Amino acid sequence: MAWDTARTKQLLLDAAVEEFAEHGPEGARVARVADRAGVNKERIYQYFGSKQKLFVAVLESELRKIAAAVPLTREQAGDLGDYAGRVFDYHREHPHFVRLLAWEGLQCQDRVAAECERTDHYDEKIAAVVEAQRAGALTGDVAPGQLMHAVIALTASWFTLPQLARMLMPAVVEEGPASQRQALVSLVRRLTG
Repeated sequence: MAWDTARTKQLLLDAAVEEFAEHGPEGARVARVADRAGVNKERIYQYFGSKQKLFVAVLESELRKIAAAVPLTREQAGDLGDYAGRVFDYHREHPHFVRLLAWEGLQCQDRVAAECERTDHYDEKIAAVVEAQRAGALTGDVAPGQLMHAVIALTASWFTLPQLARMLMPAVVEEGPASQRQALVSLVRRLTG
């Protein structure tokens, strides 16, 4: 029987997403990834080379998914509140992604996955913001990179710092995700308008 390499790699990536999101790149164990995937752990080394390279592969795969699911076109850049809301929705549906980014920030600052490609991707977003600023749809008082950073940070904080939201805005948190999303969208629109 022929071995389905692509399927096996995907099983390992899917299992690794959960393992890395839960334990981070240092705490993750390849044996648990292999068990979750139902695959011999030697396949991890065969296909990815090391645990660190598997983490990089997971991040690259997940980054491609969010980039495809939540684009920021030049037309959309005029309403960064809407963009923040769409990213919020993505994080609600894929809570592991923001955890992976948090782990990367905590443990891998000097070896960021796909840094050049990610920088290019963010440059495209910044270019869209610049055009929206020139058209008067967004404030020109804040540098475009700072504006994007603020939107990304505000959105991610709902998932990485839920304890602060609960302490600072208990009524919004108690009302649930729809209210949280609306609070985010409204704030971003006020900051960028």
